Amino acid sequence: MIFKLSPGEQTQLEKIKTLISKEIKKNGKITFARYMELALYTPLLGYYSSCRPKFGKEGDFVTAPEISPLFALCLAQFCKEVSHSLPHFQILEIGAGRGSLACDILQTLFQEKMLPEKYFILEISDFLKQEQKNKIKTACPHLLNHVEWRKNLPTDFNGVILANEVMDAFPVHRVYLDEQGIQEYYVSEKENHFVWTLGKPSTPLLETEIKKNNFSELPYVTEINLLFPTWISNLGNCLKEGVVLLFDYGYPRQEYYHPERKTGTLRCHYQHHAHDNPLILTGLQDITAHVNFTQVAESAEQAGFELLGFTTQAHFLLNMNVLSYLNENLNLSQQAKRLIFPGEMGESIKVMGLGKNFDEPLQGFSMQDQKYRLWTIPS
Repeated sequence: MIFKLSPGEQTQLEKIKTLISKEIKKNGKITFARYMELALYTPLLGYYSSCRPKFGKEGDFVTAPEISPLFALCLAQFCKEVSHSLPHFQILEIGAGRGSLACDILQTLFQEKMLPEKYFILEISDFLKQEQKNKIKTACPHLLNHVEWRKNLPTDFNGVILANEVMDAFPVHRVYLDEQGIQEYYVSEKENHFVWTLGKPSTPLLETEIKKNNFSELPYVTEINLLFPTWISNLGNCLKEGVVLLFDYGYPRQEYYHPERKTGTLRCHYQHHAHDNPLILTGLQDITAHVNFTQVAESAEQAGFELLGFTTQAHFLLNMNVLSYLNENLNLSQQAKRLIFPGEMGESIKVMGLGKNFDEPLQGFSMQDQKYRLWTIPS
């Protein structure tokens, strides 16, 4: 696979490869989780920290808020529903992309005279933060004073926390299973190229997760995210009263480890080309791994959350009456298909609602709540 890089991209690639090479030389190898962390989040050089376009036609991939304002319309109604049960109401969006979702939600709530006290955006990328500011200044300047950017979570937060396609970009460990047991994939270097190498697991936590599932077909390659417990716990410490709403590609545990996925779920995106080699185009391409939603639910329970619902994006949006916004608008109809059709995002993206001191029924999970899928024991 050959891509033509611009001079700026080539320079960025060489710089981040040099940085990672130095770390590899210290011990001969690094875990894939560490490699993924450096490739995505190294200041100025990592994928999410650099100034390269990431979203939309000129970027590498498209998310639901970029596809259609219908997504934001449904989430605005969800936020409005939650706000009725809270004396003080705020919204926190984690990783706001180019700011499309924030702008569209605020516009909708403004028109309905239901603005939150504050719309927080948690954004680690200075480049994306500036993109978000520019978007809001251009599209809804009268709402800019309602938005506050943060590098860390607020405290005593009441309201809705939104995370759309955030968890699949968390650094993951990659493991190999066969009849002899479990090994971990590490990244080393050979002839100026990053290569895979197998070794003993870097932590016993990997085997703990693996033992929660029965593997009928070996060998098997998969990814394990060890960051969920801490991340969910931090959200629990931030949220005083309200709901966390998570959208992401993923599966319940028994489907996550299905024989169909015996080569793992790692995906890379560069200029709208998808492939499965994360060791090339370092810092220039997105790297993702699907989410084990049972693991997220377990982490949430340990953090004191109540599981309010689990379903597909299609069912969630249909529950939120997405079709009522179409009004014979052909363009919106095509956008809706991308959001809800099974062959598009409808089935592959799952939605999870977590409550803290909040146990009201939610419209988004009123039909086809599939919490039972999270706990189905594999045969």
